[in-house]
Amino acid sequence: VQLQASGGGLVQPGGSLRISCVASGGVFSSFVMGWFRQAPAKEREFVAAISWSGGTTAYEESVKDRFTISRDNAKNTVYLQMNSLKSEDTAIYYCAACEEIPSYITGRNRIGRLGWDDYDYYGTGTLVTVSS
Repeated sequence: VQLQASGGGLVQPGGSLRISCVASGGVFSSFVMGWFRQAPAKEREFVAAISWSGGTTAYEESVKDRFTISRDNAKNTVYLQMNSLKSEDTAIYYCAACEEIPSYITGRNRIGRLGWDDYDYYGTGTLVTVSS
């Protein structure tokens, strides 16, 4: 499985941007898909995740009212729509695919509790810079 992210760029504070991640190989429609980001001199962090059907989503607290994750299984693509962008959203954004949620993740919000290492495939990053 190969994942290719795109759509990053320079945007002003308060602006919007949509980034995409296209998958090739594997059965995309069976994967949980996630977005992570890593800002300069900071640790990588979870941003959002979406179930295989798109019926369940999860967000990191600081983005949940501004970002929307979606997917189009016919196009093997997952999107991250980012609105009201802030300077602190500046980071390299990575997509990832999980074939099966590990059994040790139980209870509610399972897809939101997947860590980076719980995913099976990782995409190239796309740089998002929020600056005036």
